[in-house]
Amino acid sequence: MAKWIPKHEAPEPLEGPIVSTIIGGTILWLVLFVVQLPFYGWYEDHGHTWWVWTCLAGGGLGFIGIYYVRRRDAAIKRDAARKAEAEADTNAGAADVTPVEPVE
Repeated sequence: MAKWIPKHEAPEPLEGPIVSTIIGGTILWLVLFVVQLPFYGWYEDHGHTWWVWTCLAGGGLGFIGIYYVRRRDAAIKRDAARKAEAEADTNAGAADVTPVEPVE
């Protein structure tokens, strides 16, 4: 079997409001859990209690996701600040160098 070779480069990843998206999804899962609790008896009678527990699991995993994406976002910002500082130091160092005139 031949090795698959991509025909074009992969696009850049989309960066958006990741933290707020994860927070919104977590809130949605938890709201769905709370809304379903009064109907737990009906779910139990019909064998659908897993719906309730799936919503709770989604909310719990959402908290893990919030922790992860907040740390990721902070790391990206720290890296960008470090690169900007290094670039500023490089540019400032280049301005301090006096040009040497060639000897004839």
